[in-house]
Amino acid sequence: MRDTDRALVQAATAVAKLRCRSDNHTVAAAARTADGRVFTGVNVYHFTGGPCAEIVAVGAAATQGAGELETIVAVGDRGRGVLPPCGRCRQVLLDYFPPIRVIVGSMDALRAVPLADLLPDTYVWADHQVAEPRAEARPVPAVPRAEARPVQAVPRAEARPVPAVPDSRQAAED
Repeated sequence: MRDTDRALVQAATAVAKLRCRSDNHTVAAAARTADGRVFTGVNVYHFTGGPCAEIVAVGAAATQGAGELETIVAVGDRGRGVLPPCGRCRQVLLDYFPPIRVIVGSMDALRAVPLADLLPDTYVWADHQVAEPRAEARPVPAVPRAEARPVQAVPRAEARPVPAVPDSRQAAED
């Protein structure tokens, strides 16, 4: 592993120690661009599925105008060490930065691996697929259409008068 990769782990570890002090923030991430700039982020826990630290770091990089991210790492709070990205983060990182490397492993055996190694045989976001010449265009099979059937009308309910609600000023005067 490169010295710059070790420094990236140290940056994420420092953010985890400094900012991950509650159940709302339990993981920190650091991402590096090819020109050496480092961007960090922490997860935002929420029962609806708040963003992971890696995605927050990607957003921080984007707000600063960073281009391609080269390497990323996530570190857990309370000395949990380096954590591999979850499936959602793996997919997002692959969609946005296909050649990105991810630092994984135990603290005494860290290694930087291509993200694709962590997500083999993955779905590829159609907008990011490389256009390749097709060997042969296949005809699209015709889909039979269902015959139109008359829709039975649903009877409407009778209109009922709406009870009058006194104006709040009038009610206060009564």
